[in-house]
Amino acid sequence: MTLLVVAPPNARYLSMLDRIPDDVHLVVGNQLDIFREAGPKAEAIVNCINPGLPLEQVWNLAPNVKWVHSMSAGLDTMLFPDLVNGPAVLTNARGVYKESLGEFGMLGIMYFAKDLPRMRRNQLAHRWEQFDVDMVNRQTLGIIGYGEIGKSVARRAHAMGMRIIATRRRPQLNDGDPYVTKSFAIEDRNQLMAESDYVLVCSALTPETKHLVGTAELRSMKPSGVILNLGRGPIIDEVALAKALQEKWIRGAVLDVFDQEPLPESSPLWDMENVLVSPHCADHTSTWMDDSMQFFVDNFHRYAKGEPLENVVDKKSGY
Repeated sequence: MTLLVVAPPNARYLSMLDRIPDDVHLVVGNQLDIFREAGPKAEAIVNCINPGLPLEQVWNLAPNVKWVHSMSAGLDTMLFPDLVNGPAVLTNARGVYKESLGEFGMLGIMYFAKDLPRMRRNQLAHRWEQFDVDMVNRQTLGIIGYGEIGKSVARRAHAMGMRIIATRRRPQLNDGDPYVTKSFAIEDRNQLMAESDYVLVCSALTPETKHLVGTAELRSMKPSGVILNLGRGPIIDEVALAKALQEKWIRGAVLDVFDQEPLPESSPLWDMENVLVSPHCADHTSTWMDDSMQFFVDNFHRYAKGEPLENVVDKKSGY
C-alpha cells in the first residue's frame, strides 16, 4: 500500500516510520509535487504537526484514500467538506498529550493559589513580606469539556482534595466517574462557572463552541475565580476576557492558547499581572512529537491487520 506523510522532510520524528512494514510505499514531504504521482495510489494519509502544506491540497490528489490520521488532537483547521462528508475514516492524537497538559493545568491552579507572581516580585526586590496563600483543598474546579485533558487535570485535582464539576454534551456519560461530583449540560455552563473557584476550558473547537465563554459567562464567575484555557483560543471571547481581567471581574487567567497565534505584540494580555501567558507549549515535552508518531505507528499496525482503529473521530461533530 502507499502511505502519504505530510511533514517537513527533515523532521526528526520521521525516523520512527522505520517501524512501518517494508512493503509499505512511503511518500514523505511538504511540497505538493512530491505527491502527484503517488496520490492516486494512496490508501492512507498521515498529517503531521505543522506540516507546511494544507491537507486539503494533498487530499485532492488522492481520491482513493480510506484513512486519514492527524498527529494533532485539534482538528478545527483540517475538517474541510470533502473529508467530513466522504467515507474515509479520520483519527487523531486525542489523549496523547493529556499527561503533560494535566500537569500544566495543576501548575496554573497552584500559580494563583500560592500567588507565585507576588513571591517572585518580592524575591527580586529582596523584600521579606509574609502573606497568606490559599489551599486548593475543598475548592471547586469546574471543567468545560470533560474529555481526555479534563480528566487528566481532574485526576490530579481530586488527589489534592478539590471538588470537580464538569460540563459534557451528554452529562449522563459522567455517571459513575470517580472524580466528577456534579455534571452540567453545556447550556448550564454559567451555573458551573458561578460555583467554581477555578474554571478549566478544554473543549474541542467547533462552530458550536466558538466563543462559548463570553461576557455573560465571565460575569457569572466569582471575583476570586481563575479561568484556564488548555483547549483552543477561540472558545473564549478574547475581547471579553481582556475586559474581565482589566476590570477585575475575575482574579486571573492561565492561557496556553489564543485567538491568534503567535499572540500579537499589541495584545493587552501580555502586560497584565493577573495573566499567565504560555506560548501554546504546555504539552511540548522533549518527546511530544515522538509520542504522537508512536501512536500513529501503533494505529497503522491495527489498520494493516484489519483491527479497529483507536481515536476514530466523529467528523460531523469535529472530535
